[in-house]
This record gives sequence, structure tokens and C-alpha cells, in this order.
Amino acid sequence: MSFDLILWVALGTLIGIVVGAIPGLTGAMVIALSIPLTFAMEANDALALLVSMYVGSVSGGLITATLLRIPGTPSSIMTTLDAYPMAARGEAKRALSIGILSSLVGGLISWGILVGLARPIATFSLRMGPMDFFALVLLALALVVVISKGDMWAGLFSVCLGMLLSMPGLDPSTGQPRLTFGLTELGDGFKQLPVLIGLFAVPEAFRLATRAGGEGEILSGDGGAFLKVREWKNQLANLIRSSLIGSFIGVLPGIGANIGSLIAYGSAKASAKDGDKFGSGADSAVVASESANNATVGGALVPLISLGIPGSVIDAILLGAFVIHGLQPGPLLFANSPDIVTTITGSYLLANVAMFVFMWFGMGLIRRVMEIPQWILLPAVLTFCVVGSYAFANRMFDVWVMLGCGILGMLMQRFRIPLAPFVLGFILAPMAETNLAKGLAIGQSAFGWFSITVFVLILGIVAWPFLRRSKPA
Repeated sequence: MSFDLILWVALGTLIGIVVGAIPGLTGAMVIALSIPLTFAMEANDALALLVSMYVGSVSGGLITATLLRIPGTPSSIMTTLDAYPMAARGEAKRALSIGILSSLVGGLISWGILVGLARPIATFSLRMGPMDFFALVLLALALVVVISKGDMWAGLFSVCLGMLLSMPGLDPSTGQPRLTFGLTELGDGFKQLPVLIGLFAVPEAFRLATRAGGEGEILSGDGGAFLKVREWKNQLANLIRSSLIGSFIGVLPGIGANIGSLIAYGSAKASAKDGDKFGSGADSAVVASESANNATVGGALVPLISLGIPGSVIDAILLGAFVIHGLQPGPLLFANSPDIVTTITGSYLLANVAMFVFMWFGMGLIRRVMEIPQWILLPAVLTFCVVGSYAFANRMFDVWVMLGCGILGMLMQRFRIPLAPFVLGFILAPMAETNLAKGLAIGQSAFGWFSITVFVLILGIVAWPFLRRSKPA
């Protein structure tokens, strides 16, 4: 790998981290905006830059998820549930170090899968039909409800509310508008980004701004020791399991890092001795979430370079970059352009190392965010939120959606209804509906062995809390 290529990887990773840490900006946005800038670049340099941005943007969401309780990216939602409580009790350094090292491990394991198992794993995912994806999404929704902090019924209500908000737009079965109430802006439904920003950023900014004395809460970032070697040994099984889950979910086209993080989180909670502490600042929860969401990046690259099938929204944008530079991802890429395959896999590995270096050694600078006076920080955060919501589709309607979801988020917090099930229900419901419609349309109403296995797993997950409560004390 040339020195120029290493510089492009370092630059892309750093840009991705910054973008991922800014609420309202996404990796998909910065990569889409950067593609025109790569027209005059060599294909190897361009793809190294874009893949590195991908890695950095997913990792950067850890920063605001930990320090501000605002998921910088959708994949950081589960991290927010535990990393922020750790920071709130003065363990920001511990939360950040756990997240950064877990992200590195998840990326390295995913890289191994990308290099060694690309073709067989991609072939397996290609055999999955719409009903298999429908079953997998139902599994994620079941996990959302079961792992809800506090009342499981409140989690069920929250996820149903999120699914309801996802319904306006085009019906996937007929293509006709529904629940638009005469508003042309609702023809494409509510965009994910304004909803996420509104639910997480606005309530937190309002809470900090209305504290006694007019000053927001300034958290101490100096407490919390790093995990010891013995503690990391205890997390080894969690690290490997969550990384493998993230890699597998990443391979499945259209699923995404947020679902990989969710399933790994639920799996870690079910197997952890301190599972009851999840949602209030558990080390195992941060390990599971961060290792899984980083691992989905490498997993999503598997079907892209092996079969030309994008595994995520960002991969779909990267597919456009391939075409622009005269390349066609798929089996022939290995024979016709082996140097491109080497560049992608090498850049992914190097980007994970660069991410670790930038975030680990920049941790002290990152934690200085906590020392910024709230009267400076809050207007800046809200400005990014407004700009990010507007820039996503260049319409003022999304800014009003963000503010409306902010009010909804404050009401949900007031009545102790968890936010995470709402958000994930909002994201997953369209995916479930679309795959169900596809399966019925092409006559695949019968479920295969994979979907049946998943349904059995769903029944076990739903029944487990009731069986545990029925056991005699």
C-alpha cells in the first residue's frame, strides 16, 4: 500500500469520525457529497477514501452518544442507553475507552470475515427470500420489546407508536399514498434523520437548558478507570459473539448497523450476569453495541464486492462510486481488478487502526466537550440539528418534524416511556412491511427452514420473561 493511499485512508477516517460525531450529519451524506470530488482521482485512492469515511462515520457516533446522549448515527442508539449513564456518573473515560477498543475488535473480526469468507457468506445471504428477512426483522422487534428498560408493556407501546409514525407515505403493496392527510411532503413519509434528532437531541437540550440557575449540567469526564486485563478477559466471549453477530447482520442486504447493534445488545443482556443493569451503564452493553455496529461495516462490504449487492444505504452509494470509476463489483471483480479488492480490504483494515489511533489518543480532547459551557454548547448542537434536518432533503418540513418529535420525546420521557423501542420500531416497520409485501407478491408465502427457526427463537424470546417470573422464588 502506497504512502499516498495511507494518507487518503487517514483523511477519510478523520472526516468520518467528525461527521459521525455531529448530530444531523451521516456517513451516507458525506460519502454522497464526496463522490463528485473523487472524479479526478485514481479508482484505488477514491475507494480507499470513501471506505475510510464509512468506517469513521460509524465509529464517530460513539462520541456524542456518550457525552451528550445524542446518537451521532442510528447505529449508536443502543450505545446511548448505557454509555451516557456511565458518563453522567463521571465515567466518561471508561465508557469511551470501552467503546473505542470494542469498535477496533469488531472491525478486525469483521475484516477477517471480509477477507476469508466473502463468497460463501454472500452466497448464503443471496439465497434468503423476502419472508426470511421479514422473520429476521420481527426477531429484532421482539428483542426491542423484551430488552426495554423497565416495563415491557411500555416498550411494546413505544414500538407500536414508532411503527405508527412510519406508516405515512407510499404503500409498499400498491404504491399509493396513505395517511398523507393532503400534505405532499408526507408522500415520502417521515425521514429517519429528523425523527432521530428530534427524539434524542431536543429533549436533552431542553432538559439541560432548564436546570436550576439556568446552567446546564456539566459532567465530569475524569472519573472511571480503564478496564483491566482481567475485565477484558471476562468480556472476550461478548466481544467475539457481538462482532460475529454484527458481521452476519451486515452481510444481509438492507438490514443495517442499527439492527446488528440491537441484536448483539439483546444477546449480551440475555447472557450477562449483570443483565438487569443494562440501560443504566453496563460495561457489557457498550462492548456489545460498539463491537457489533463496527462489525456490520465489514459484513456489508462482503456482498458488495462479491456479488455487487449493496448491504446498506452507504454501500449503495459506494456502488455508484464503483460505476463512476468504470468498475463492476461482483465475482468478475476478483479476476479483472484484484488490485481493487486488495485496496478495499486493506483500506478497511487500516481505517479501523486509524480510527482507534485518532479516537484513543484524542480521547482527552474529546472529553473536553464536557467542559464547554452549556450556553455555548446547546445553541451549537441545536444549530447542527436544524441544519442537518434541513440539509437531508432541503425542505423546511423536516425541521418542523424534528421539533415535533422533540416535543413527543419530552412527553415520552415525562411518562417514562422508553425512546429506543420507538425509534427502532419506526426504522424496522417499513422493512418488515416491504419484505412481507414482496414475499406475498412473488408467491413465497411459505416459510423456509431459516424463517421457521427465527420464529421459534422469537417465541422463546417473548416467552422467557413470563417463564422467569413464574418460577418460584
